[in-house]
Amino acid sequence: MEVYVTIVARTIFLYFLMVFIFRVMGKREIGELSIFDLVVFLMIAEMAVAAIENHQDSLIHTIIPMILLMIIQISLAFFSLKSRKLRHLLDGKPTIIIDRGKIDEEAMRSQRYNFDDLMTHLRQKDINSVADVEFAILESSGKLSVIEKERFQKVQPELQVPLIIDGQIQEENLAVIKKNNLWLRQQLRTLGYDEIKKISFCSFGKGIFFIDLKDEY
Repeated sequence: MEVYVTIVARTIFLYFLMVFIFRVMGKREIGELSIFDLVVFLMIAEMAVAAIENHQDSLIHTIIPMILLMIIQISLAFFSLKSRKLRHLLDGKPTIIIDRGKIDEEAMRSQRYNFDDLMTHLRQKDINSVADVEFAILESSGKLSVIEKERFQKVQPELQVPLIIDGQIQEENLAVIKKNNLWLRQQLRTLGYDEIKKISFCSFGKGIFFIDLKDEY
């Protein structure tokens, strides 16, 4: 009887501990979890299961590594907010699979992404032909973002295209709006922004710039 009470007590305690840890680590949908997040979540879940099964082992042997993983995850999440390179290292970065109606086979191979995967994701978005796609971007979460040709032509003037993120110019997005680095710098100087690195986020659409400066400045 005592064994069952111990198992029940451990289960309840570890349940609330895991809820606390996952809440502290932040709210993200399952489909948006990075590989790093998923690994941490699985490790914590495995530790909890092992602690319930091995009820004779001290709980402290499970609590310490669980808390340590939480601290590591929170620390890396904090530093990734400051560094786009670290975000790309931990989460990966979006990959353009279809660029202006042209399939990029090399990009697909680099992501181990085949035509069956592509067609499956397109069908899920009610798109039956690759010929209808202007852009298809494989997000770091594994989701496929698609802009159809007809929609792209209609909304292109209204799109807010990110041109600067974390002080870094997004050359590929400049190419989308058929502009270059020199044009962007000239426009920003006209608006009174001389240092790109001080800009946290800059987007452009309908002939208007949206600019947000970094907090430390």
